[in-house]
Amino acid sequence: MSDKKVIFSGVQPSGDITIGNYLGAIKNWVNLQDEYKCYYCIVDLHAITVPQVPKDLRRKSLELLAQYIAAGLDPEKNTMFIQSHVSAHAELSWVLNTITYMGQLNRMTQFKEKSQKNEANLNAGLFTYPVLMASDILLYKTDFVPVGEDQKQHLELARDLAERFNNKYSPTFTVPEPLISKVGARIMDLQEPTSKMSKSGEDDKGRILVLEDPDSIRRKIKRAVTDSLGVVKYSDDQPGIKNLLNIYSKFTGETIEEIEKKYEGEGYGKFKSDTAEVIVEGLRPIREKFDELMKNKDYLEEIYLDGAKRAEREARKMLSKVYRKVGFVKRKF
Repeated sequence: MSDKKVIFSGVQPSGDITIGNYLGAIKNWVNLQDEYKCYYCIVDLHAITVPQVPKDLRRKSLELLAQYIAAGLDPEKNTMFIQSHVSAHAELSWVLNTITYMGQLNRMTQFKEKSQKNEANLNAGLFTYPVLMASDILLYKTDFVPVGEDQKQHLELARDLAERFNNKYSPTFTVPEPLISKVGARIMDLQEPTSKMSKSGEDDKGRILVLEDPDSIRRKIKRAVTDSLGVVKYSDDQPGIKNLLNIYSKFTGETIEEIEKKYEGEGYGKFKSDTAEVIVEGLRPIREKFDELMKNKDYLEEIYLDGAKRAEREARKMLSKVYRKVGFVKRKF
């Protein structure tokens, strides 16, 4: 029996991974895979809370899995699976819905934001999907969840529901803790350097995708917002340069101080040009591995089927325990 602590993370197949996702999260996950028991879930059930083109959703789900593997997540060391393949996620969600207060869901800031953006798509799934997210986490006795600022509120709900169920029925769920990324991991928008880089932002000039072609990367870095000071310095007064320094440092492993010294007396032109090449070369192995994986769909199918079987074993054990505690008759088939 493994005594490793458990990490769970789910990502929607709603777009390609940005360098913000890669540097801020996935690169750290690669470093965690020997120390922890990790579950990485492609949350396609969450994705359908907004309209999807079915064939595109299938394609994006496979592409996201391939990007995970190409970025360094080892299928032998991590359980990687598609959410809809493990029905216990939806089943536990129903049970947890019955102990979730409407007031809690009303206070969710993401629901407020999404409902304001698209009133025509104000569906019940958008309102209750934090409960499904809690189910994702609690099914696997999760100790830690990697979270950004925008997901902290949802993790708090998962913690509340775990404690509420444990108090009502007896200890059942592990109460998960946030796993906060190291300082400096937050990658900002190239056009709005005070905002986080997002794969769903309206202006695609502000983000760089892990699979982006080299010439596009060079153009975006060249046009990245900076300032008129002309000094390569890590300062809150120069958010654009600070962001590019963070990106350069994360890709090369060089310290901020080393990079500042290297470009002392240089203008922004050379610094930006070199930063672009650092990104291009840093992403090259990922792009090449991704292309190779997408030519081998049978291999990807093996990975997600094996991952779903492993996840199913753990999830079913937890769900059976929950069903017994709430009073359901034991299933005999």
